[in-house]
Amino acid sequence: MRIPLIAAAVVMTAGAALSGTASAEVRPSAQAPPAVLTKNKIYSAGTTTPQSCAIPAIRKGSAASLKSFHLAMAGCANAFWADRFRAAGLVYRPPKVTITTGSGSACGRITTNGAQYCPTQRTIAIRIMKRDLTDPFRMNIAHSVAHEWGHHVQQLTGMLDAQNRLYWQATGTARQILSHRLEMQAECFAGVFYSATLDSINPGITWEQWIDAVSRAGESKIHGRPANLAYWQNQGFSHGSTRSCNTWTADRGHVS
Repeated sequence: MRIPLIAAAVVMTAGAALSGTASAEVRPSAQAPPAVLTKNKIYSAGTTTPQSCAIPAIRKGSAASLKSFHLAMAGCANAFWADRFRAAGLVYRPPKVTITTGSGSACGRITTNGAQYCPTQRTIAIRIMKRDLTDPFRMNIAHSVAHEWGHHVQQLTGMLDAQNRLYWQATGTARQILSHRLEMQAECFAGVFYSATLDSINPGITWEQWIDAVSRAGESKIHGRPANLAYWQNQGFSHGSTRSCNTWTADRGHVS
């Protein structure tokens, strides 16, 4: 079986999207991250239980069936995270979702493959790519949605804003590590989501095969080493709890 590389999924924040010079570098060892990152209420949501979602088949070459798949994934993600937020005593609000075959979206031009999260508009912009039409690998397509929902969770819980503030106080390697911590937490949240919904997604691949494929994907300066992305996604899946997703106090070896 051919296993494509995972699609790049990018959160468009001021910190993640732009480069520049800020104040003196703030090293993680010199400044403890704020409690909104390390002791967030979402970590108290408990362990997941299986969730049944009606995720339809994808017809090769059919943009309409891909749109139906994405909308079903969105409904599944909303139901899952609404339940997790209730368990943690938090209020969940669904993101807006836009789906296009072009590069334009409600939050501007989609500059990456797959999907991206636009925090100001609280919108997940999904782009149906030509490769999705010619090779509609379900897990690859599902992950571009699940990862961006992780960023929406970070936005609703205040973690995205907190990371953004730290990002602009930092430079160089410290800034890059903050970006990795954000992205790897979104991977972990996606893994927690899969722990309850993978059977419904019907990925056409075992979890072990998927994690192996993630670990061998191309390296990203924003996201970090593929082996660590796989590690955090598997943390969320194997533990089935957001408690396992505190990337903010993890050692650098796990977020490089």
